[in-house]
Amino acid sequence: MRKATIHHAAGSWSDGAEVGRVTLAFSDRHRRRVLMTDDDGEDFLLDLPNAVLLRDGDGLELGDAAGVLRVIAAREPVIDIHCLDPQHLARMAWHLGNRHLAVQVRDGGTLRIAEDHVIEAMVKGLGGITRRMTAPFEPEGGAYEGGGHQGHGHDHDGSLGHSHDPH
Repeated sequence: MRKATIHHAAGSWSDGAEVGRVTLAFSDRHRRRVLMTDDDGEDFLLDLPNAVLLRDGDGLELGDAAGVLRVIAAREPVIDIHCLDPQHLARMAWHLGNRHLAVQVRDGGTLRIAEDHVIEAMVKGLGGITRRMTAPFEPEGGAYEGGGHQGHGHDHDGSLGHSHDPH
């Protein structure tokens, strides 16, 4: 059986190494070790040293120099949230974060969440404009996610004393 043992972040591996694709919903993209099936119907074992949040465009390197499987974020039911102004956006983001929801921050000040009718009602009650659709869902990584999707360019050692404040 094929085995994927190395994870490569999007943009860090050669497209020429691609030998297939695996399309996964957000809920299926935080993994360490699991049997998966690629988009061609072939099984492979994902066997990484640590759990990784797989992002759209990431690569999973197959053993024995067999190539790389490209991770594709599946289209799934989501809700885009439009706010009136930056203050409204900040307030909306606070309410969603207070509920520990995965949130994707999109260009133009739009927020995207997984479809949830209860949260949608809350958003509308707060004055948000919602639009249901089917689209890839790429929420922000956690604040301490190593090699984060939208990180600031370097790794942290996990110490709590780290600061970016130059003063």
